[in-house]
Amino acid sequence: MFDERDLPAELRGVRDEYASKAVVLDTERDFETLPPAVAESLGLYVDSIAPASYPIEWLPPSAPDQLAEYAGEDFTVGTPGDGGVAWTVQTDPPVVLVKPRLRGSPSEFIEFLVAEALVQIGLDMPEFFLPFFGDAYRDLDAATTLSPADTYQLAVALCEAYIGLHTRDVFETWDDEAYPDLHEAWRDAGERLSPRVSDLPEAVALGRTDFADAAELACSAIKHDIEIPTPFGALDTEAYREYGPNYAVQWTQRTFEQIDEEE
Repeated sequence: MFDERDLPAELRGVRDEYASKAVVLDTERDFETLPPAVAESLGLYVDSIAPASYPIEWLPPSAPDQLAEYAGEDFTVGTPGDGGVAWTVQTDPPVVLVKPRLRGSPSEFIEFLVAEALVQIGLDMPEFFLPFFGDAYRDLDAATTLSPADTYQLAVALCEAYIGLHTRDVFETWDDEAYPDLHEAWRDAGERLSPRVSDLPEAVALGRTDFADAAELACSAIKHDIEIPTPFGALDTEAYREYGPNYAVQWTQRTFEQIDEEE
């Protein structure tokens, strides 16, 4: 199921600097969440496994089943919304998993995603939105008029925005004297996202994009340090970086109150 991935020089440098003991593996099959039996086979590559579990009281009654499974005691890795690269610190050393869905993607794009995961590990960022929000996830759920699945998607996006506020400070330093190819990949991705992000208010207003999808795109762009439109621009602030989940819940309450007033 897993094979160790060969890393080019810049990625080896990032790993040495931010997550020196991390193991980077290619996965044989695509996945959203590795079932326990498969996840436990990571034990062949690491020294120990310590599955995380979270209080079921953190979850609203309408939470999707996969969220309850993740919160439970079984060892699972990855969640819907992770994209082509997943990582976990439930193992020692941490593990970064590169999924086969990325085959055919430009190598520089894949390398940036791996580098991003290594930086997130090194900065001690939350592995998933549930430990990020904690019991505030119930407040987030109550603040929206979204379906349980869309609330899940919004929570993933809000957590990514918070992480992006921290990681972009690192990416900005990857200039010609550090990791120039990775810096260029980060900058190029931001330039490609910028037109799509700037069109989001119109797309939402005309019904071409729903709110959860818009949040996912806008929040993923924050790490690229590009202009983020209203209402998502209020997440691109030092206040969110400082206050985290409480700020996210307050932003969600204000945003959906405004949506209700406009309807």
